[in-house]
Amino acid sequence: MLNRRSFTQSVAASMLPFSASAATRPNVILIMSDDQGYGDFSCHGNPDIKTPQLDALRKESVAFTDFHVAPMCTPTRAQLMTGRNCLFTRAMNVSSGRTPLRRDLPTMAEVFSQSGYATGIFGKWHLGDNYPYRPQDRGFQESVWFPSSHIGAVPDYFTNDYFNDHYRHNGKVEPYQGYCTDVFFNEAMTWMRRQHSAGKPFFTYLPLNAPHGPLYVPAEFREPYKHLPEVVQRLYGMIANIDQNMGRLDAMLKETGLRENTIVIYLTDNGSTPTGDRYNAHMRGHKTMLYEGGHRVPIFIRWPAAKIGGGREIDELTQVQDLFPTLIDLCELKPTKKPVFDGHSLAPMLRESAKALPDRTLIIQFSRMNASRPRKDDACILWKKWRMVHGGELYNIDADPDQKENVKDDNPQVAARLQQQYDKWWTTVEPFVDSFLPSYIGSDKENPTMITACEWADVFLDQGAQVRNGVRKNGLWHVFADQAGDYEIALCRWPREIATALSAPYAARQFEDGSINAGVALPIAKARLKIGAFDQTIETKATDKEAVFRMKLPKGATTMQSWFLDAQDQEITGAYYVYAERKSKS
Repeated sequence: MLNRRSFTQSVAASMLPFSASAATRPNVILIMSDDQGYGDFSCHGNPDIKTPQLDALRKESVAFTDFHVAPMCTPTRAQLMTGRNCLFTRAMNVSSGRTPLRRDLPTMAEVFSQSGYATGIFGKWHLGDNYPYRPQDRGFQESVWFPSSHIGAVPDYFTNDYFNDHYRHNGKVEPYQGYCTDVFFNEAMTWMRRQHSAGKPFFTYLPLNAPHGPLYVPAEFREPYKHLPEVVQRLYGMIANIDQNMGRLDAMLKETGLRENTIVIYLTDNGSTPTGDRYNAHMRGHKTMLYEGGHRVPIFIRWPAAKIGGGREIDELTQVQDLFPTLIDLCELKPTKKPVFDGHSLAPMLRESAKALPDRTLIIQFSRMNASRPRKDDACILWKKWRMVHGGELYNIDADPDQKENVKDDNPQVAARLQQQYDKWWTTVEPFVDSFLPSYIGSDKENPTMITACEWADVFLDQGAQVRNGVRKNGLWHVFADQAGDYEIALCRWPREIATALSAPYAARQFEDGSINAGVALPIAKARLKIGAFDQTIETKATDKEAVFRMKLPKGATTMQSWFLDAQDQEITGAYYVYAERKSKS
């Protein structure tokens, strides 16, 4: 079993011998860190941080130096997995009902699986927490992951704190011993050895949660940075831990003989966070912003057997949507249906059979956390070294890398060209910006189903701290009853795993790297549920842990909303957690 192992046992398991010969097709390891900016590497000029293993990887790789993602988690992941723009995929926000990925778009994992590869994910998915959007529903044969945006998010196991946490393993919640980043690397390496022993090529996706906040990390990794502000100590310590694990991964590849024929890709999901006053590679902006610091990120690609590496740099305008078609070409994948991409294959440039891509214009746009919908012109349009931001600002990155001087008035033809291309593109995605993919209930693949406030349509609530603090918000869920039948729906203020009454507080906790604040009490006396034609209010007792409703539901799409009320019938908040179970079929 992979669960309930100590850190030492897990490391030992990752060093097991292998017996089968290496497959002729290349293996792929795709590592993506979370909230690590372009400047958070010593090889990029940061005077404080030390990243020797990542620096070494860059020296052995091809680095694209003008590579772009979305400025936020889910949009980048959607674009990576599908090769399509995030507005088209509908996975365009970190919560607010806009994280699930369209089911009809083939994913990278599905195409690798169709081509005979073993596929595994270890870490952060963030493209849908429930069936049919989970990683195991989208092509991953092995999955060790946590839901939503970060460890400690609303749908995550409530007591998770980066140390000795519970993660979802192939559909079951299981305990793991050790620090989160170590666990994900350990599980990935053990799984890769198993595939290698079976003589099967593998696609490993390692989307790390670090260095995303909350900034918890073993003290030994903070120690070298104790002269810096504490938040920077913690963030750099998390990156130092990633760096150490990258060294362990490379040692495993050498020891098994896998290194030569394994494609290793390292990138980050968006620009740096505004955490502390730290080096940002002289770029304006940070995560969630449309300036260069929000979406220009590093990417290193190494494949020794194909002579892809050597520290070569390519200063070509590229984007995360390019990786899917690139891997199809490099690995000669055989999708059952040819995907449509918004990106271009980078394989010719990696193989040095081409020096450039066709002239292209890229568009970066996503759904902001507190906005009701993506707005026209709230975008960055990229063409060569031009950047048009928010429709009214134009910058030349060559002449003005800090983006200090708006030169739109001096370059009306460039501005008009970019605006025209954006307007044409907007007409293709605008039909998707007002629609939501539903949360499924009653499916044989997942019954019961936990739905959380993360899926309230265009209402932002995804942090465990918001639940503990009793943030008073409410929203509408879009749901789909997979089968007609008798349903039981329970409304909860606290998740079931902590078994706490609706109106009760939750005690503060101490853990290895600090403490988590207590959860406040709420004066809940009644609960109301409306789903489809069903609308009922019931009284709750002080000892009740949930308010339970029973109804018949037809198959199909509908909406659902909940309310917790006080004794005077005043609304307090919506239910943060809902457990829906189909009890029988009609």
